[in-house]
Amino acid sequence: MARDRASRPEARPLRLFVAFDVPEAVLDAVEGAEAAFRELHPRARWVPRQNRHVTLKFLGSTWPRLVGWVQGAVGEVAARSEPVPSRLTGLGAFPNARRARVLWAGLEDPEGRLAALAASLDEALGREFAPEKRGFTAHLTIARFEPPAALEGLDAAALAGDRFLVDRIVLYRSHLRRPAPVYEPLEVFGLGGR
Repeated sequence: MARDRASRPEARPLRLFVAFDVPEAVLDAVEGAEAAFRELHPRARWVPRQNRHVTLKFLGSTWPRLVGWVQGAVGEVAARSEPVPSRLTGLGAFPNARRARVLWAGLEDPEGRLAALAASLDEALGREFAPEKRGFTAHLTIARFEPPAALEGLDAAALAGDRFLVDRIVLYRSHLRRPAPVYEPLEVFGLGGR
């Protein structure tokens, strides 16, 4: 008996996103700064270290037939984009520290170049994917809170780091697992043809 085509793995959509990774030293600095919040909010959903990245464009469910096109579009954006220097700027919360749903570590975005990179990806992928509704904020998500939490001392939390260069972006596939998703890099793209 023939299997239904919809049940074959290649017929199922993939969860994709485009992001850049940060150096281990940045992750170390973030872990140091988040320690006090971990003690105060043990029920928060803390993002595992290996899953911390800066999302430039979330694609979501993507049919396998589109993956090659996505790779081409992302590759074109990467080739015409120059590397961007950045560094940690501090901790923050969405929507705010009094009713935080997300704790994040912010990254410097000199002259809005990371935001421009995100906008270029949004435009290049716009034929198949909805544009982002919110403006881009360069950040690493650290934790999520449900219900929202009051994050006292957030402004005083020390977070500093050396400069680093964002010189590549990654097309990731997300595998939803428990207790945390697994992110599989599908392709790495050097910025400016690197």
